This record gives sequence, structure tokens and C-alpha cells, in this order.
Amino acid sequence: MMPAAGTLLAGDAGRIVYTKSFPGSTPPWIEITLEKSGAAVYKEDPKDENPLTFDLSADEAGQIFALADKLDHFTHPLESRLKVANMGMKTFRYDDGQAPHEVKFNYSENIDARALNDWFEQIVDSERAFIDLERTVHYDKLGVQDALLRIEIVRDQKRLVAQPQFLPLLDRVAMSESFLHMARDRAAALAEKIRAEK
Repeated sequence: MMPAAGTLLAGDAGRIVYTKSFPGSTPPWIEITLEKSGAAVYKEDPKDENPLTFDLSADEAGQIFALADKLDHFTHPLESRLKVANMGMKTFRYDDGQAPHEVKFNYSENIDARALNDWFEQIVDSERAFIDLERTVHYDKLGVQDALLRIEIVRDQKRLVAQPQFLPLLDRVAMSESFLHMARDRAAALAEKIRAEK
């Protein structure tokens, strides 16, 4: 994983921190810190000193911050009064250098809150796909084909965000004869699609 950028927390005024605690799920805890610039940090352990860093596109970050604006930067309760199963405790936190605001909820009926939560779930899906590809590239070359298939599934579902972060790994697979030919072809085709969208 890439080391966290030391200047990340000094980005443009406006930062959203999303956490989710759901013991028994995979992963049981996550935290995503997002700057207005699109710079982001992903953690699956509160003690992680080498988190995954990446950049959302200006459009992706803009949509997320627009939802935070519509939610008044989390100054109002979001928890539904409905009795529902435990879906994991989510926290939205907004920090603009003034007094930070945060709100916690298990389930919300607020459309904007649900849309914002889905954005962060997309980030989780994407980063877990990245972590899986990175792991297989380094330690399980025969597993790379399956990792690429999982990335394609997430992408086909239009849930793959920060796609350029995948390019170095995809290029490495495509250009190395140590990987299966079908994996090399798949990686090259996927990289070409990502570059075409950029």
C-alpha cells in the first residue's frame, strides 16, 4: 500500500470523515477521510499506520460534498425511528476548520443520507477490490485472474470509483510474462477502458 500523504490533512477547507463499525462483517470497521480536493485515505484498522491513499475525481468528490451540503454538514439527526436490524453504526463527520459536526446512525430514511452512505460503500467496494488485486499481484499470481474478474463486476455495476489508482497494477500484470496470458489480456483491456474514460 502507498504511504499516507503527509499533507493530506492540510488540504482545502472541508473534510468528511466516514466511519462504520459492524462487528462480524468484513471488514468489521472502516474509516474513510475525504478532502474537497478528492484526496482520500482508507483504513480498516484504527491503528493502521500505513493506510491506503488515493484520489477521487473532481466529479466524484463534488457529488459527495454536495450531499454533505444538502445535509447541512451533519448538524441534524439522521437516525430513523423505525425498528430495524443492526446494519452497522455509521458516522458522518464534517470538519471545515471551525467546530466539527458529526452524526451517527444505524439506518436513515433520509434520501440524501442514504445516497451519501452509498457513495462511501462504493469507495469500500473499490478499495477492497484494489487491496485484493495488490495482494494477488504480489503473493498469488494464479489468483490475479479472479481478482480482475471481481474488479470488472464492481465496475460493471458502476460502483468502481477512483479508477486511475488501478492502472499501475493493471499495467504491471499486462506487461509481465509471470502472469497467466488470460490475466494479462484482461488487465490490458481493463486498463484501456479506464484510460479511455479519463
